[in-house]
Amino acid sequence: MNRDFWAEAIGSFFLFCTVIGSGIMAEQLAGGNVAVALLGNTIATGAMLFVLIGMLGPLSGAHFNPAVTLVFRLRGDLSTGTALRLIAGQLLGGIPGVWAAHLMFAHPIFELSTKVRTGPGQWAGEFIATFGLVFVILGTLRHRPQGVPAAVALYIVAAYWFTSSTSFANPAITLARALTDTFAGIAPADVPAFVAAQLIGAGAALLAGQAIFAGEDAA
Repeated sequence: MNRDFWAEAIGSFFLFCTVIGSGIMAEQLAGGNVAVALLGNTIATGAMLFVLIGMLGPLSGAHFNPAVTLVFRLRGDLSTGTALRLIAGQLLGGIPGVWAAHLMFAHPIFELSTKVRTGPGQWAGEFIATFGLVFVILGTLRHRPQGVPAAVALYIVAAYWFTSSTSFANPAITLARALTDTFAGIAPADVPAFVAAQLIGAGAALLAGQAIFAGEDAA
């Protein structure tokens, strides 16, 4: 039994279910106030991240994000086989989380989003959101590893609000959000550009982290 696969699958299930489910609940209760709906979505997502990373981090690293897994593979912290297994867990566990949210809120189980999210501003938002996420992870692991759950959760809470894209920052959840025509959705045609921006942002953060944090050893 590959415990890291199941940790990523179960964690991604609850994270993706939280993003979609809290988005639906927030929109239903906000009475048309998008800011209030986003706030509800933000708080639930940050809280769930804190819990999941603290609980599952010792088993798999609690990535729940192919961009993060790819960075750790490029750093040499994971083998190719392990990285592929974690990404498979993220997708195979996360997408059913979307369907579970639909089931709970009486939405059609299978649907595609019609919510357009595109343009240079949105792509820049995803680049910055993912760069920041990966940089926070690398820096916190270096200086205060026990603080990773709080650091990641708080960063995502902030990034929901300071980025134009509301900080997807995760290729797997971007794909999953194309499968829900709700508050958190993204039109399938807009997914490739978001994922490209995320991967470029993650790569840039890896380079920045190597230059800054590895440079401490030489200082």
